[in-house]
Formats: sequence, structure tokens, C-alpha cells
Amino acid sequence: MPKRSILHMFDPMPNNSPFDINMALDAGFDVLMPYSNVKLENIPNLTQDAIFSRSPSGIKKTGIFIGGRDIGLAIDMLEATQPAMVPPFEISVFADPSGAYTTAAALVACVEKALQQTHHKQLKDCKALVFGGTGPVGIATGIIASLQGAKTILVDHLSVDTANDAAKQYNRRFNASMTGAVAKTDADKIALLADADIVFCTAKAGIRVLNATVLAQTQQLKVAGDVNAVPPAGIEGIESNDMATPMIHASQAQNAVGVGALAVGNVKYKLQHELLKSMLASEKPVFIDFREAFSKAQKLV
Repeated sequence: MPKRSILHMFDPMPNNSPFDINMALDAGFDVLMPYSNVKLENIPNLTQDAIFSRSPSGIKKTGIFIGGRDIGLAIDMLEATQPAMVPPFEISVFADPSGAYTTAAALVACVEKALQQTHHKQLKDCKALVFGGTGPVGIATGIIASLQGAKTILVDHLSVDTANDAAKQYNRRFNASMTGAVAKTDADKIALLADADIVFCTAKAGIRVLNATVLAQTQQLKVAGDVNAVPPAGIEGIESNDMATPMIHASQAQNAVGVGALAVGNVKYKLQHELLKSMLASEKPVFIDFREAFSKAQKLV
């Protein structure tokens, strides 16, 4: 009897994400086994339980997915699986906490494409602001943008210390070069946007971050990307399906363009689907985090 494919889903939270479960089934896994409240110290034993119960041929149809909300902990968990592998008993592992890695990868890849097509510039030529920059998607977005050479600022809506602490923590970990800032008022946002080329909006759903009045005072904005699909849009005037669409509230002299949430979401969906499928298709185990996700997203856009 052919071995069925199994995805063991490790999550430090009280429940696994229904979104990830749906995605894994649609990608071709036959059986999903969710685990909640998983601690970092549990990972080696759980990994070895998963690998030693199947023959080397069955191992190719076995994988681990790591969820949660903490992007640092997800990397720690992914890294903890690797020394627990005993060749030839090795399986693929995919970390994507709260979908942050694939969402951030899709967002940056879409903005990068719009920047190249509309302004003929690279991320390394630009200053980027990440609003909602201390949440999982915001931090992952900031890391990717920074590693691509953009001068990247994580923007928190309450505390500059929170933003700076996040920037320092992930700079050390991933050799990024982010800084932090706070924007409590429209005046704060206008000041930050004065010399910004790119805006990534990764704030909570249903929150208007940048309104028309603020956008009208931008001076060199080139591309803005928003991942909020719940009305109102995070950036006023950007429609969900926009992809490099002129921004109606920014100065037309800037030729600023917007990328909407569904345009990003379409790439994110394809990206997660392809990465999950790759776990079953690869002859050798793959270990996937935001870096592999961004590389794949660049090809998809």
C-alpha cells in the first residue's frame, strides 16, 4: 500500500491556523497532524518521532510545518529540527508563523516589481517605511527589505522604544540594518514620509494608517503597498486589486503607484501553495523560511 503524505504542524499557540490547514490539504498532503502549545524544547523529540517511524521512502512523504505568531521563535524551531535529523531519515520543514513570511515576501516582491517597472529603481536605491512595523508581518517585511539594501524604518504607532527594540533584535539576528520610529499623529507621518520612497503598510486589518491629507504632502513617494483587505484600506485610495496603479491622493508629479491587498494576497497564496508542494516534490529535504519565500516570490511576480 502506498505511503500517504503526512504534514506534522507544530504551533506554540493554543490552536493551529485553519488557513494553513486548508493550504496544506490543497497542496497535496493527505494527512495533517496539528500540535498546539508546542515549546521549543519539544522540537527535537517530536522531529525524531516523525522521522524514525517511516522508511527512507516514506520519509519523502513526511514534512513539518511551523506556525505561531513569533517570527523569531519560528526560526528557532526550524533550526532545532535540523540537528535532530539522522540521515537518511531527513524531512522537509517549512516555517511560516501567522503567514508572516509568505505575506511579507509577497508584499516586498510586488512592491519591488512596481518600483522597477514604474521608476526603474531597485530597493537598494530607496528609503522604506514599514507602518505596523512591530507586528509579525511588519518585522518580516522590514528584514526582507533591509537585506535587499533598502534603508528601512520600522514604524510603531505608540512607542519608538518598541520599534527600536524590534529593529535591534532582528538586526543582530539576520544582519539587517533597520531603525525604529513612532508615528502617533498625522504630523508624525508627514515628517517621516518627507524623504521616503516606499511605504509598506502592514498594520492591523480595518485601520486607516495613511489618509488623503497625509498622502497629498508626500514629496518623493514612489510605491506604496498595503496588505489590509478589510475596509477601510490601510492607505486611502489604494484598491484591493491595484498593481502598480497610480495613487489618486499622492502628487501626480511623483508618479507614485499603489499595490493593493488582493494583488499581494494572490501572490502570497500561490507562494505558500508552491512552497508546500515543494516539500513533497523535492528529492532532498528543504528548509524554508522568509529567505526562500522571498526568492520564490520574486519569480512568481
